[in-house]
Amino acid sequence: MALQLTSTAFTHQGEIPPRHTCQGENVSPRLCWSGVPAGTQSLVLIVDDPDAPDPAAPKMTWVHWVLYNLPPETVELDEAVRILPTGTEEGLNDWKRTGYGGPCPPIGQHRYFHKLYALDTRLSGLQQPNKNQLEETMEGHVLARAELVGTYRKR
Repeated sequence: MALQLTSTAFTHQGEIPPRHTCQGENVSPRLCWSGVPAGTQSLVLIVDDPDAPDPAAPKMTWVHWVLYNLPPETVELDEAVRILPTGTEEGLNDWKRTGYGGPCPPIGQHRYFHKLYALDTRLSGLQQPNKNQLEETMEGHVLARAELVGTYRKR
């Protein structure tokens, strides 16, 4: 079975509910996964928006959440997760802080990519890395990848 990532809050390519955005409570959605391959030593979750600041003329990818070293036996993150699974570490989002930052697009409808990676190693020696630093460290260690895309437009 392939690695799969789903949410009880929205479907793939569906709209992310306001509760999970800056116009609501800005809490993380519940995320669930299955099909973690044998040999997985850790999982990585990255949530980003490649449509920033304007989907008609994107200039950057805005990073909303960075988690790494999730234990391979983990199968979900609860909505509004406060206590991460033991061993999980956090990287910096583009607000220069750890934790979830929900969608808050300045203009238009944006896409939010929730990406889960299964790695053949635990990542060490990192001190709150940003997405780029984490991806460089992950290189050559990805066993599988799953993606869930949600959309949001401010009301």
